[in-house]
Amino acid sequence: MKLTEMRELLDRRGIQLTKSLGQNFLHDVHQLARIVAAAELAPADKVLEIGPGLGPLTALLLARAGRVLAIEKDARLVAVLQERFAAALARAHPADGAAPLELLHADALRFLQDSPRDWRDWKLVANLPYSVASPLLVELSAGARAPQRIVVTLQLEVARRLMARTDDDDYGVLTLLVQLDFEPRGNFKIPSGCFFPEPDVDSACICLVRREQPLLPEALRQDFVRIVKLAFSQRRKMMLKLLKQEWPREQLEAAFASLGISPQERAEKLSLEQFVALTKIMSKIRP
Repeated sequence: MKLTEMRELLDRRGIQLTKSLGQNFLHDVHQLARIVAAAELAPADKVLEIGPGLGPLTALLLARAGRVLAIEKDARLVAVLQERFAAALARAHPADGAAPLELLHADALRFLQDSPRDWRDWKLVANLPYSVASPLLVELSAGARAPQRIVVTLQLEVARRLMARTDDDDYGVLTLLVQLDFEPRGNFKIPSGCFFPEPDVDSACICLVRREQPLLPEALRQDFVRIVKLAFSQRRKMMLKLLKQEWPREQLEAAFASLGISPQERAEKLSLEQFVALTKIMSKIRP
């Protein structure tokens, strides 16, 4: 879908885009193709798309994957998608009778929270609404039911946090919560001129691949989350002082010593693996 087609369609239907929903539609064919290439789609793949908008990415996904589940919050855009992809919505798959495209009118974050689902055989490929990109990724990436691959366009600032390494300026809570289950595999910037309307922020597409082996037992996830959030609650403070709000100082000092962590260290200096190891120790101690 070219920019002129996008403008004409919106004008014809009298649709004024809503900034609060993060409606900045990617129209550049080259960038859309790069996103699809990063997803490494096969005919048997099942794809979750959040925020399809007018469907430029949806069309490419349908051409490459076996199934697409698209979740759109804006009822006006749902009507456009129903008309544009009427054939795909109605066509029955020869194997099980399901259509190649399923379109849901829903708030994606609420849907994910209220309707737990096993996404292990799926890939998330989407131009995420910037206003909810971080909570969506945290919700979808946690645990054994997470998708096998995540390829999403989002705000450059958020992309940097997701791709960050230990001691980077962008390294923090979001980095660790997502990288606990996913490995960053690549990213590329997308100029603002590739979107309509042009966003006020820079954008990037990132690729994350689910780890083959979990770093931490599922039963310890909440302990990991609690340690990470508390450790980064005041970035300039020593991590041990922050954690002693919930754990005895003596046990913390012993755990730090066993892992070779200085008691004066701040959270951004610790690697993901060190946070995992610390969680395994502290989970045995009652806060």
